[in-house]
Amino acid sequence: MRIAARFNGPPGSGNGGYSAGLLATQLGLAPAEVTLRRPPPLDVDLTLDGTRLLHGADLIAEARATTEDKPDLVPPVSPDEAAEASKRYPGFTDHPFPTCYVCGPERSDGLGLFPGPLPDNRTAAPWPVQSTVDAVTMWAALDCPGGWSVIGAGRPYVLGRLAVWLDTLPTPGDTCVVMGQYLGGEGRKAQVLSTVYGPAGTPLATARATWIAI
Repeated sequence: MRIAARFNGPPGSGNGGYSAGLLATQLGLAPAEVTLRRPPPLDVDLTLDGTRLLHGADLIAEARATTEDKPDLVPPVSPDEAAEASKRYPGFTDHPFPTCYVCGPERSDGLGLFPGPLPDNRTAAPWPVQSTVDAVTMWAALDCPGGWSVIGAGRPYVLGRLAVWLDTLPTPGDTCVVMGQYLGGEGRKAQVLSTVYGPAGTPLATARATWIAI
């Protein structure tokens, strides 16, 4: 398995959602939960050892199929409300990783998800779906909008664990809405949810995640 350099999160390492989704789909696990143990390296050959992802002797990630119930959906907003919230995206002025494939404002070839704050610890972003979308793309799209419900100025977090329940893929050309919500936390850990809605308001996928302060 290899994570191409363009799918970065922090500089020099893979976007957490993309990397986790790539591992889960390589293993054919759905629904699945992936725990990231180290920053996933880019453009190097990684080894699958059962459900573990290795770089040499280093454990990068572990995956498992999950039989847990699907978590609650993040309550949606309309596409217009999501577009208005996105104008308030904190990452436009203070982003720990501005070249992130999913939410980096310095990327012209990423997903372009810019989740802005809403009441009740939620975030929302419109997602104009590109011509190529697959399960791995959906894992990536479910990543950062949840994280931005807890990330703040001078308070960077990275993804530690992501579980995804994928019902269906959007159609290329659709404009979806991606929601995130902070549930609570303890110490360096924060628990969040995220949900992707299709143009008609139909939920397409949802996720729960643990983010770690760095």
